[in-house]
Amino acid sequence: MRVTILGSGSEGNALLLESRTTSVLVDAGLSHRKLVQRFAAIGRGAPKDVSAVIVTHSHTDHAAHASTYARRLGCPVRASEATLQSIRLRTSVEAEPFTVGRRFMVGDIAIHSHALPHDAPQVALRFETKVTTVGLATDLGHVPKGLTRFLGECETLLLESNHDPDMLEAGPYPEMLKRRVGGSLGHLSNGQAGDLLAGMAHAPKRVVLMHLSETNNSPRLARNSAEAALGHQGTELLLAQQHQPLELDPARDQQLQLGI
Repeated sequence: MRVTILGSGSEGNALLLESRTTSVLVDAGLSHRKLVQRFAAIGRGAPKDVSAVIVTHSHTDHAAHASTYARRLGCPVRASEATLQSIRLRTSVEAEPFTVGRRFMVGDIAIHSHALPHDAPQVALRFETKVTTVGLATDLGHVPKGLTRFLGECETLLLESNHDPDMLEAGPYPEMLKRRVGGSLGHLSNGQAGDLLAGMAHAPKRVVLMHLSETNNSPRLARNSAEAALGHQGTELLLAQQHQPLELDPARDQQLQLGI
């Protein structure tokens, strides 16, 4: 499965997953103009044949442009019932709810969901094809029961590593926002992400650290924490950025699947 992360962070989130026959956009926090620019930055045109726009939760950095994406691409918006009730979609846009915890299909991609603790109804997602599995878990204040197992079979894991607690505490955010970010319904710290990785029975072949705060974290701290948790298991570790796209190398995917 080809994964292209267009942007990851508090200013907007979107990524594209492509199997052999199906493409889905996950989250719609970037304007369509920015979406086109990010694809151009990696030498690609914006996708035209997309089967669904999947929204993980209703916060604007994930959902603001869902109607625009769906209208331009001629596809439905898929989200949990709770999320669909919270976002404003244009009446011309088809909305298709999914039940959290129950598998659904988009083309040849099987999609599973798991509820996450956040201050809006939120889900982790697992995307499965016949050849690979990709997991996505961002915007969660702590690791809930069952999440490590839910993500355990993923070859590629996109995992939030939002903040360093010391930087958050000493940083410029108002106290109320600090409590929100660092609370049990906020965002995952580097240490919490590391604990999740360390607790997995089988390390993913690739981990991408997501949703890094530009104010309360640093790439070095996030990477060091994840590397310490993973040890020397041969996992490829990457960091997604807010303003630069990241395309996971399909050739590298084939090598991972073949065990080369």
